[in-house]
Amino acid sequence: MKRKGLKCLKLTLCCAAAAFAVQGCGASSDDGKIEIEIVQYKPEAANYFKVVEEEFNATHDNIHLTISSPNDAMTILKTRFIREDYPDIIGIGGDINYSYFVDAEILSDVSGYEGMQYINQGYLDIAESLELVPTDGTYIIPYVANAAGVLYNRDMFEEHGWQIPTTWDELLSLCDEIQAEGILPFYFGFKDTWTCLAPWNAMAVELSPSDTTKQVNKGQTNFTTEYRELAEKYLQLLQYGPEGPFAYSYNDACTAFARGESAMYTIGSYATPQILSVNPDLNIDSFVMPASDSADGRTLNSGIDLGFCVMADCENKEAAYEVLNFLYADENLQKYIDDQNAVPCKTGEFQLSSMLDGMLPFIESGNMTDYQDHYYPSEMSVDALLQTYLIEQNTDNFLTNFDANWQRYNRDIIRMVQDYEAANGGS
Repeated sequence: MKRKGLKCLKLTLCCAAAAFAVQGCGASSDDGKIEIEIVQYKPEAANYFKVVEEEFNATHDNIHLTISSPNDAMTILKTRFIREDYPDIIGIGGDINYSYFVDAEILSDVSGYEGMQYINQGYLDIAESLELVPTDGTYIIPYVANAAGVLYNRDMFEEHGWQIPTTWDELLSLCDEIQAEGILPFYFGFKDTWTCLAPWNAMAVELSPSDTTKQVNKGQTNFTTEYRELAEKYLQLLQYGPEGPFAYSYNDACTAFARGESAMYTIGSYATPQILSVNPDLNIDSFVMPASDSADGRTLNSGIDLGFCVMADCENKEAAYEVLNFLYADENLQKYIDDQNAVPCKTGEFQLSSMLDGMLPFIESGNMTDYQDHYYPSEMSVDALLQTYLIEQNTDNFLTNFDANWQRYNRDIIRMVQDYEAANGGS
């Protein structure tokens, strides 16, 4: 059963979301053109979007497009939302912030947009799963995704005859085999706390239900139960990385892997440009992290890296959709894929980086499961919790703290979810 009308008390940034009186959103300029503004959150793609803006304006007489790619875009957007100063379209990731915006009812239902029929169903399912409680409609058009698992040195694997593992035991056996050759299996850059989430997310999709956080919010389970195997297996990986991994940053790890100092690197596809900037000739491929004891039911850790939402207050949705048609045109999407080494959320004949070869069957079949951390509130700082755990290696203490912090930082969402369950018979 779907619902509309509930408000997440936690979303203080949208405390005035019931009123949508905004001046200038989708309005006409002095020269009669319809003004469409996009604010997107990926500053690393600013050059791409600058070109898109220029090309769109050069080919459209009736619409003027402005695309902003500011640093700390999410803070800027939240500030503007409080002031009820909405752009027409926002470009954001599929994470907890998107969940908050859906719940605050500031996004437009785009299920009627004709381009939705070309979006990979797996990413539409991921978008729906991000809703705090079931909500009628679709509120994001996925644009590109990233994928996380294991990057590996293809030439090194071929030279030694190493086989790609499909189970946890096979992975550990492979690591033992690599170590026996005097080579480091993995490199870690855990000095930067966010990198601690990469192996965690990649293993979680096979070891924990995709709706774990929702089940915890409903009071049907806890993280001590659901995350124990995940936490214990994570510790096992440390023996196959460098000594003192907390002394090395993300850049250090990318550089070391690029220079052949390890056979593998547990990170997402987003790291490839950084790695290739050190060694452009490195032959990289990837495989899905095999965390389960069985090869059955495997899935790729992938989520919406960038999607576009039309604001509910946009005055000219036809013009907004015309802008989206331009963004989602195959040739423009391919340019983004090439520029950012991304995974397209649109179906079609796109040329992907060769480092995604090992993950391609999962992408094409839509066999993907979202990152667990997309459901974590930023205030909880799960990356720091993980880093502390990997240093102290006290599983019971880590899981107890995870449960306690979850209750602390999600109490308003938990109350809302349980009220919804009670009102709808647990549907």
